[in-house]
Amino acid sequence: MSPRARKEVDTSTYGGRFAARLRMLREKAGYSVEQLAEMLGVKTITLYQWEQGKYAPSFDKIPEIAAVFGFKRTRDVLPVN
Repeated sequence: MSPRARKEVDTSTYGGRFAARLRMLREKAGYSVEQLAEMLGVKTITLYQWEQGKYAPSFDKIPEIAAVFGFKRTRDVLPVN
């Protein structure tokens, strides 16, 4: 069975830029989707959907995401543009 091709996220939207940033941060940290989902207390499918830009995490999850990646400021986890 061949691995699935990764679908590119539409980075013309803020949600798409957040999705791309989240995936980049996760990969840079060396976490699998399963590991990060467990750390954040969400289902694996939820994290996949965040990274695909289908859904965004609730505002109360953003500080948790920032903390997992070692950011002191919540806004550092958000995309620049």
